[in-house]
Amino acid sequence: MPIFRNARFEISIAKSGDLPPPEGAEIAFAGRSNAGKSSAINTLADHTRLAFVSKTPGRTQLINFFRLDCGAVLVDLPGYGYAKVPENIRRQWQGLLEHYLRKRENLIGLVLIMDSRHPLTPLDRQMIDWFVPGGRPIHALLTKCDKLSRNEAAATLASVRREVATIGPQISVQLFSSLKKIGMEEVEHKVAGWLGLPSEDLPAIPTPAQLRAAGK
Repeated sequence: MPIFRNARFEISIAKSGDLPPPEGAEIAFAGRSNAGKSSAINTLADHTRLAFVSKTPGRTQLINFFRLDCGAVLVDLPGYGYAKVPENIRRQWQGLLEHYLRKRENLIGLVLIMDSRHPLTPLDRQMIDWFVPGGRPIHALLTKCDKLSRNEAAATLASVRREVATIGPQISVQLFSSLKKIGMEEVEHKVAGWLGLPSEDLPAIPTPAQLRAAGK
């Protein structure tokens, strides 16, 4: 059974003081506004409207908690980038994100969503800088890879992997497409490893030859 399927909404919070008690391991999803974070969550959960997909980047201001069947929690963090929002709101979101990423005791891993056409923006690097000192793993999804040619996608993946290797060994990177459902199995296996779940219960990761045969 895929890890994220049947995720159930539990609570939304706007201030760090409202965080729920730490019950179960938490996997956070973070990403720049319009990088495809909500679409990635909805695709992994096999739910069209689990995470809010806004036509206005930066509109979703809350941390949303979703309970998974395995007892862990998927935590959807506010999109950063904050296009066209007041400075005081921008500072509030930044403080909320930083507090959660640095201080949350049961947060065991971060799935970082980056647009494959614009990876490792200054704000992406800020998220990494907040999270890396704790020694916990980061798995980066290079989303919208279907908008790149096969050669462009491979070159981008190699380039980002080289860059993050200089930051720390706990960062891994993959290609992902919500539209074409590319990379879903790889995310599942990565998070299963973080949670100590048996990977044999998950779909096998397609080989490059299988992906080529499928036209992905």
